[in-house]
Amino acid sequence: MRTVKEVSELTGISVRTLHYYDEIGLFKPTEVTEAGYRLYDDKAIERLGQILVFRELELPLADIKLIMDNPDLDRNSVLAKQREMLCLKKQRLERIIANIDNMLKGDQNMDFTVFDEAELKDLFTDMLQNMNESQKQIFIDYYGSMNAWERHLIESASDEKTQRNYSKMVEWYGGKEAFRESLKNPPKSEVYTAYQKRIVDIQKRLSKLRGTDVAAFEVRQLIGEYDFVIKQLYQLNDAQTVMMEVAKCYQNNEDMIKDIDSVMGDGSAKYIGEAIEAFYTSPGFYE
Repeated sequence: MRTVKEVSELTGISVRTLHYYDEIGLFKPTEVTEAGYRLYDDKAIERLGQILVFRELELPLADIKLIMDNPDLDRNSVLAKQREMLCLKKQRLERIIANIDNMLKGDQNMDFTVFDEAELKDLFTDMLQNMNESQKQIFIDYYGSMNAWERHLIESASDEKTQRNYSKMVEWYGGKEAFRESLKNPPKSEVYTAYQKRIVDIQKRLSKLRGTDVAAFEVRQLIGEYDFVIKQLYQLNDAQTVMMEVAKCYQNNEDMIKDIDSVMGDGSAKYIGEAIEAFYTSPGFYE
């Protein structure tokens, strides 16, 4: 058995953090002595090692607890998805480094390509599979034919700005294949509607808390639920980037502010935006 101090020295995790993990039920001691000292056996140390791996992958503590406590979740699948996302980030960094090297040599041409032409054609095919005939006809009427529409999409999707947006989407989904899978299997209309109703319900509950500190547990709990719904709806590994974009809109987009405040009360949009922002930038259980 090891004491909390010995576990801290072994892993480099502070005693305070180990106490916090105990408080939230993520990493409990094997036993607690009558004097109140926490003791940990080898099995507990093994669990902590797994927790630290997931932390290195920047998973929120709430997600780690869910993975560790749920026997139905395949940890290897989670790790495989995270590995794919890290490889993607590595490739992106390598492209950025190569671009910087070229700039240092005097070459101003930068390559931001995420999907090449063949991959863009595959994306187009994936998109078509989930369109009905009436939807397709709209584009045929506008562009003259399906081939003309495909050529337009591939040409427009090849520019730097669009490729940068693709890069964001691929990161959100944790890899190219996951992004393509989301195009092949979009949520059904009834499922989408159900999730949208849940989002509105969360927003209404948040609006009723206006004036409450955004760091309060009940506020963070609702944003955590919001985060979960967005991940489920859009099949994302990590919703933070999307949610932070939402937070900006709630605080700066006058049309959106007006629409939300007209339904939920003055100040609701900005409060929800501030709560989302605080959730991801302040320390807490969901980090």
